[in-house]
Amino acid sequence: MNLTKRTSFKQHLLLSSLLFGLFFGAGNLIFPIHLGQMSGQNWVPATLGFVISAVLLPLFSVLALSVTKSKSMYDMALPVGETFALLFLIAAHASMGLFIGSPRLATVSFTMGVKPFLPNESWTHPALFVFSALFFGLIVYLAYNQNSIVNSVGKILNPLFVGLLFFLFFVAFVVNGDLTNLPLMPAAGKGTGSFINGFLEGYNTMDALAGLGFGVTIITALKVFVKDEKKQAWSVAKVGFFALGFEAVIYVLLIALGVASLAYTKMSVDGGTAFTIIMRHYTGAAGAAVLAALTFLACWTTALGVLQSFSQDLGNRFPKVGYHKFLFFSNFVAFCIANFGLDQIILFSLPVLVFLYPLAITLILLALLHHFIGKNGVVYKVTMGLVLVPSVLDTLHALPPVLHGPFVGLDAWCNTHVPLFSMSLDFIPFMVVGFVVSVLYVKLSGKSLRKDN
Repeated sequence: MNLTKRTSFKQHLLLSSLLFGLFFGAGNLIFPIHLGQMSGQNWVPATLGFVISAVLLPLFSVLALSVTKSKSMYDMALPVGETFALLFLIAAHASMGLFIGSPRLATVSFTMGVKPFLPNESWTHPALFVFSALFFGLIVYLAYNQNSIVNSVGKILNPLFVGLLFFLFFVAFVVNGDLTNLPLMPAAGKGTGSFINGFLEGYNTMDALAGLGFGVTIITALKVFVKDEKKQAWSVAKVGFFALGFEAVIYVLLIALGVASLAYTKMSVDGGTAFTIIMRHYTGAAGAAVLAALTFLACWTTALGVLQSFSQDLGNRFPKVGYHKFLFFSNFVAFCIANFGLDQIILFSLPVLVFLYPLAITLILLALLHHFIGKNGVVYKVTMGLVLVPSVLDTLHALPPVLHGPFVGLDAWCNTHVPLFSMSLDFIPFMVVGFVVSVLYVKLSGKSLRKDN
């Protein structure tokens, strides 16, 4: 009996390590550090906001899959309609795997781990081409066998990654003692703004979307260990709790690292630059090598996860095409976009995220209410339909300057008439109104909320 429990614990620990490795990528390294530098004295409320959107929402996404017994984000979005479910699946996976997430992972790891060692700027484009070809080629090689991801990520890469990361924390906070100098109280009147900024900054990690995508990978891996479908749902919840709880600890330490860096450097233009400065400050010449290894491990493991889950989901939806063809296609597209460079990828990522995130948050919260509303089509369709309005408005607001010109007047109108638009949280009142109105409609119609409509 004890042996069975011990084996079960080891299995859950392995899968938690897998999920952590899939979640923790480039953005998870650089955005917390940049948030720490931006928030400064107000880092505590900023951290709380960041943890909600970058830790709790991804955890909720994994729990939502288990509560609804969904095998993918397509299944979870199906109550809204087949067309919406398919379009949401493609849009979410495309942003993570093809157009933003994976190309950004490759270019960030190149910028922080390879570019500093090039002899001059003229080498950048050829080197990026070779690096990205190896980066995505290795993903195809290891992801070709779908079950090999458990061993390749959970057992081998994660211990190396975590060891490198905690070495940095040890030098900064134990050897140098920088943790004791951090302010704990925010400046007067700055707490709320810092909290909202931290919450929105968490969007950049893309982990709420990733949680919906990685769910299929975790469920596939769980089937090897847990044959009972009822136990699989609870196991997914436990795996998510362990993985994201550990991730929350790392986020707090990274944000604190960014705050502490203001004592010896100015605020950097981005988290990648700040991370490079921090590593050199604490570890000297060896810092560049440690940074290169740390960044590559974080970026590559996450890219492997998102591209594999993309291929699994679309392979299931289109079995005639199949998993392996989608795997080759997705890696080729990501490779091509990566060679446009990091700046262009980041420039166009924000409009996509502010469009998808409100929809993802709403879908996750509706799924968590499964015990009360089931898969009621009216509730899902009305609520998601109303949230689509602020998603579009926020997308137009977030367009790059070269495209934003025609919508300046719309921004001014929205700032006056749309609640919470200036905070980019305008989806909240739309979501609440849509949910309340749809539930009341179903109740007044004499129908049961638990029935699928």
